[in-house]
Amino acid sequence: MRIREKEIQRLKSVNSLVKANFSAFGVNKKQEITRLLYEISKRENIAPAAIIKEKFPKDYSIIKNDLLERRYPYAFSSAKIVRPYLPKIELKLSEQFNIEKSGFYPENIFVEKKPSGELLAARFKVSFPKARFYEIESLKDYFCEHRGFQIKDYNNRRDTVFIVKQKYDFFKSCPCTKGALGCGYHILNLGFGCIFDCNYCFLQGYVNSPGIILPANIDSFFEKLGGYKKAGMRIGTGEFSDSLALDEITQYSIPIVEFFRKQENVTFEFKTKSVNIKNILEARHAGNIVISWSLNPQSVIDENEFLTPSLKQRLTAALRCVETGYRVGFHFDPVIYFDGWEKEYALLIDNLFTKINPKHIAWISIGTFRFSPGLKQVIEKRFPENSILNEELLPGFDNKLRYPYQLRRGIYQKMVEMLSKHSSKLNLYLCMEDISMWNDIKLTMPKFTA
Repeated sequence: MRIREKEIQRLKSVNSLVKANFSAFGVNKKQEITRLLYEISKRENIAPAAIIKEKFPKDYSIIKNDLLERRYPYAFSSAKIVRPYLPKIELKLSEQFNIEKSGFYPENIFVEKKPSGELLAARFKVSFPKARFYEIESLKDYFCEHRGFQIKDYNNRRDTVFIVKQKYDFFKSCPCTKGALGCGYHILNLGFGCIFDCNYCFLQGYVNSPGIILPANIDSFFEKLGGYKKAGMRIGTGEFSDSLALDEITQYSIPIVEFFRKQENVTFEFKTKSVNIKNILEARHAGNIVISWSLNPQSVIDENEFLTPSLKQRLTAALRCVETGYRVGFHFDPVIYFDGWEKEYALLIDNLFTKINPKHIAWISIGTFRFSPGLKQVIEKRFPENSILNEELLPGFDNKLRYPYQLRRGIYQKMVEMLSKHSSKLNLYLCMEDISMWNDIKLTMPKFTA
């Protein structure tokens, strides 16, 4: 039986057990018991029936407490009250991401009726001669005519590209989570949607777009930046789309590097998992461009970061950029906790510094896996076989689901220790953590310089 069908069967078994044993419970109570039984069964890799003992109590509060203690043993041992997020669970084969469908070759490319889109459209026609091209009045009109996008549309988003003229929201401050210590980062909104498919990606929560959206009028960004930039600013792409994954077609990096070559006291970052660095290597930069990679152990990449380059490929690309005179950055974000995580991240960090001299590293961020509650159901619907949701993830200080505080603290302390072993001068910072965590691990916000 395929593993995805296995998860659907597991849920069916749980539903049958709940119906047979807890028929007197109301809808909400059944929902919570169903989820806890399913998650315990999946986490422990046992049949749901094995959890239901012969003399299982019939009192709801006792049942729930027993199941919570089994599902969240670490949290239960360190907190008196555990309040998990227990939404309804539904699994359908039609909503699952097709891992076997690799590569990027859009079938349909929609171009807004704007002169600015002609050059980018021409590049797509050369790269994808079999694609069908359509002219539309505007992206807004298209979305109004095609409402009701669903998860299955998000799964197929690589089949569709929209080439548009950006009119607003050119830049924004990084949407740092409420209550966290911000790093002062700014985002250049150059596109929306990623051709990679990481099962933890927050973009899955935006199922209102059935394709990759790319702006054609990059000059407008530079015009707007004059009134937006400030001395010492760090600004970059990679928040809503990988910075370089499609750069051989969009060629965004060429004018960006050229523009920022003339901008003093401003640092621009290309944030990526890609190894598409041909244009970057050929560009003439002024030292204020940082190329940064998201890193995880290869086992985490294999299980969670689908369609992305390997760890070895990413580190090799970083080394090539260093050899061309660039500073590089690295983002251990999200750090994924699992049995044996420490050993694998230690090997990754040692491998990193075997290739990259610390003096070439602009900054390194660390952030543990966290996400808005609604994303939990999207992840399990698209990737029912995932293991990242098996760990203990509870509402944190910002209501995002996170590992328990003490567990996160231990992860950060160990990561900082492993990184600092290679250099005491690294610019290390936490991503989206509150000040108490910074204080606990004795870390302060570094001064980022252009």
